[in-house]
Amino acid sequence: MTESLQRLLDASVLRHAELERALGDPALARDPQRLRTLSRDFARLAPVVERYRQWRRCEEELAEVAALRADAELRELADEDQARLEAERCALEQALLADLAPDDPQDACDVFLEIRAGTGGDEAALFAGDLYRMYERYAAQRGWTVESLTHHEGEHGGFRELVVQVRGADVYGRLRFESGTHRVQRIPKTESQGRIHTSAATVAVLAQSDDGDDDAELREDDLSVDTFRASGAGGQHVNKTDSAVRITHLPSGIVVECQDNRSQHRNRSQALTLLRARLTERARAQRRAEEAALRRSLVGSGDRSERIRTYNFPQGRVTDHRIDLTVHALPALLEGALDLLVEPLRAECQAQRLAAHDAA
Repeated sequence: MTESLQRLLDASVLRHAELERALGDPALARDPQRLRTLSRDFARLAPVVERYRQWRRCEEELAEVAALRADAELRELADEDQARLEAERCALEQALLADLAPDDPQDACDVFLEIRAGTGGDEAALFAGDLYRMYERYAAQRGWTVESLTHHEGEHGGFRELVVQVRGADVYGRLRFESGTHRVQRIPKTESQGRIHTSAATVAVLAQSDDGDDDAELREDDLSVDTFRASGAGGQHVNKTDSAVRITHLPSGIVVECQDNRSQHRNRSQALTLLRARLTERARAQRRAEEAALRRSLVGSGDRSERIRTYNFPQGRVTDHRIDLTVHALPALLEGALDLLVEPLRAECQAQRLAAHDAA
């Protein structure tokens, strides 16, 4: 291990101890936002510190084994222990290198998840519904909360459009790779001759900054706000009062709406947060367009127009086109086993970050 890496790890140990002391302060309970930030930092550093402690214990044991090799009777046993410990040390160093690859600070953010039916008519709307249920089950497995902001159902089921807010630990870090066009190949229920059709739905994952420090600033003069009666399910109160809110950002033409809460004030607040997230993502997309290297990234640019994945029902397989990965577990995936794809994508992204960090 290099001296620079050890210095970074020593600093991580000190920071972990500082966070532990800070989290023990009873006054912190009066500042939920700071408590949440410190808790996330503490949880992120904990496995790194533990691995580093294991590495140091491994180094100490290797020094002891080296001393034992001076005894001819113990040399054979010492050689076996040395080989095992050196392999363990190598694995720990690789894990620590991955831990120290530069993180994207957005990974810890909550997200707005937008799903829209694309080409394929009613079948596309049904597929959009399948994608939503997949994400909903995945969120439940990870202990995340999902709150619907607005939705428009398809004529024969599914959704023409759906926007939800997902909150929890490492939400953006795990869902960020879902942005793009998802293609499905299957026999629609309305197909009488058994022909396979291809349809599509688009997904956009927008990071929501925890502290509200987004790139976009909203001026009241730039907003046109309309209220209307919500449509669809929600009870008599929702459908008989002007609780739904639609906000148009005049300079950009972006329109957002929230209708799934009973409170107009709550709908307006969430619509403004969603608008800010969309404007921030738009600014980031413009920066990505100027950085050709980022657009060539194997894990994709996050552009919803980019075809990222194909779900082939007849063969029960899913292919992610960015890393040329195919898994033959379509039913399990739709039941929420999304880590089958998320983990390889995260690993590839981490490898790219580490390579870029080393090159710098």
